[in-house]
Amino acid sequence: MTASPEKIAESAARVISTLRAQDIDALVVYDVQDESARTHEERPFPFSSALDPFDFSSKYLQALRVPKIIYRPAGNYTQAELKQWLDGLGTNGFFPVFVGLPSPDYVVKTSLPEAYSLWREHYAAQSVIGAVTIPERHAVLMDEDVRILDKVSSGVSFFISQCIFNVEYTHRMIDDLIATCSKRGQPLPTLIFTLTICGSEKTLAFMEWLGIHVPDDVKQELCQSTDAVGRSVQIATEIAKDLMAYCSKRSVPFGFNIESVATKKVEIDASLELLRTISGLLTSGGWRKADGVNGFADGHPHGQIGKVSGSQFPE
Repeated sequence: MTASPEKIAESAARVISTLRAQDIDALVVYDVQDESARTHEERPFPFSSALDPFDFSSKYLQALRVPKIIYRPAGNYTQAELKQWLDGLGTNGFFPVFVGLPSPDYVVKTSLPEAYSLWREHYAAQSVIGAVTIPERHAVLMDEDVRILDKVSSGVSFFISQCIFNVEYTHRMIDDLIATCSKRGQPLPTLIFTLTICGSEKTLAFMEWLGIHVPDDVKQELCQSTDAVGRSVQIATEIAKDLMAYCSKRSVPFGFNIESVATKKVEIDASLELLRTISGLLTSGGWRKADGVNGFADGHPHGQIGKVSGSQFPE
């Protein structure tokens, strides 16, 4: 990261100003990793290093008074380093999400089970912890339900998904998770579904490079549309409505995480439009209170979450 502290502070102030005007329950601050080692395909957008998400949140986003969920690739750090990081999260009232490394070629300093054990031993009494879930992985390996419940047994209470465009993959994952929880006599964890905007063919290529599965008919719609950004908002809204109904019917606790994969202003603005639309749907459907009493009130995130990364500011 080469930007000066003054430049970062200016950009963060714009982020705070924008998000203060939105009705969100929490903010996910993502740890941007270079995932080029994960695939031989060329990255559509060049990798841009980012500020550490904890440093960015604690130094520049404190004025935004919402809970912050901070991602951390556990394998990059020793247990001593992770403990120091968790101490900082506790001091600031942040909540952790441990993620794996983007490639098996990386040398793992702390495994995910070790990281969860560290959290349980020292921090479980005063915090909650989340993890990621990937419906695309379930479509191939058919074991996401087991992965989720293994992490639940480690103390995880909520799961944030990869960006969703293939709703059928998500249905299958939910159904198998329900079946496995029923068989084991376990309650369902909270699922936070991530939705994003795809406003150009280049953004579409980047999402597919990240491993997000976009069905062919959706790709065709977006590529042929004269207003890909607007159509993308409509598609994401349709997905959200589907998942609201699907989870409500099956008593699955759920919420939504709205992000912009691209840094183009038009796509960021569209993601804010999507956020407001989904906020209205959650409130009118009775899934979310309109008075701001959401968030982590009972130890689990509910409702609507925004997402930023440490230095991915609008172009």
